[in-house]
Amino acid sequence: MTDPRTTQLARSLVNYSCRVQRGEHVLLDLIDAPDEIGIELIRAVRDSGGVPHVRLRHSRITAEMFAGATDVQYSSIAAFELEEMKTMQAYIAIRGCQNSYENSAVPAEAMKLTQKHLSPVHEHRVCHTKWCVLRWPTPSMAQGASMSTEQFEDFYFRCCLADYGKLKEAMDILAERMMRSDQVHIVGPGTDLTFSIKGMPAIPCAGEMNIPDGEVFTAPIRNSVNGAVHYTAPTIYQGIAFDGVRLTFRDGKIVEAHCNSNEDALNRILDSDEGARYIGEFSFGVNPEILQPMRDILFDEKIAGSFHFTPGNAYENCDNGNRSQVHWDLVCIQRADYGGGSIFLDGELVRKDGFFTDPALSILNPAQH
Repeated sequence: MTDPRTTQLARSLVNYSCRVQRGEHVLLDLIDAPDEIGIELIRAVRDSGGVPHVRLRHSRITAEMFAGATDVQYSSIAAFELEEMKTMQAYIAIRGCQNSYENSAVPAEAMKLTQKHLSPVHEHRVCHTKWCVLRWPTPSMAQGASMSTEQFEDFYFRCCLADYGKLKEAMDILAERMMRSDQVHIVGPGTDLTFSIKGMPAIPCAGEMNIPDGEVFTAPIRNSVNGAVHYTAPTIYQGIAFDGVRLTFRDGKIVEAHCNSNEDALNRILDSDEGARYIGEFSFGVNPEILQPMRDILFDEKIAGSFHFTPGNAYENCDNGNRSQVHWDLVCIQRADYGGGSIFLDGELVRKDGFFTDPALSILNPAQH
């Protein structure tokens, strides 16, 4: 028997997140996902009058393909996938990977090659379709979150089925405040960072693209970033684990990059192209139910009391001109249990130790369980 929360989630993805209309083609990209969510998504798309398309993939198979990638092979694959994406009006991806490190054995050059070819597919999907991407709860994710499988499933559905419409009311207030701002100053242990967001849009994310959701993002003026940041959340990128990432900036560019391990890999990623050493996104994490990192960026970037400061490509709807095949959402949690910290907009304190100072934003503060 299908968990009724699965049915509810599928309907929310189709009707709220992607707003599927009659006659629209929807690509359901199912990666190691159970049949139940795929079936419920197909039914929800049909009920909306849309046309479901299904792509079934497996992370181990994909890793093997990546490992032996060639230009001839991936130029052909990318061309096929891009043409497919151009026929879609919406895209929903369910990623149920059993092992977050599945790509760790893929040679770095092979990974770089695949990303080079597949980037246009990703860019078209992000910029020209209605899309939503989410993980599916697995025992490995529960382990990463230090929870039992049942505890994690309850946490997962609580986050994913949040009242995003209500959260968006406060996100809109925060976005408006950001769009009135010029100078941002962030301080905390190992962090003293300044940059400008003057004239940049601020985008509230309330369940329409990522699930779980809960962030308000903008982008710094490309050459305005100076100082240092110490990211307090662990991360995985290209199948490699990184902890204690520390970056130093001069006139926008990352001039020093250190971490507790895999430092060569860190700098290799930042040397992927010129834009990888500049920042493409700055965002407040504001999902009140997500409090701890679990090396899964779709959750970690939404942690209440956090911000992420992203080396690499800027989004088209918040474009500071930076272009890169890299987009790496590195997260710094500023709650007191992670060392604290403050964020100022034009000299005004807007968040201290992870809690907003404006009562109108209190719904975006960490939940007190």
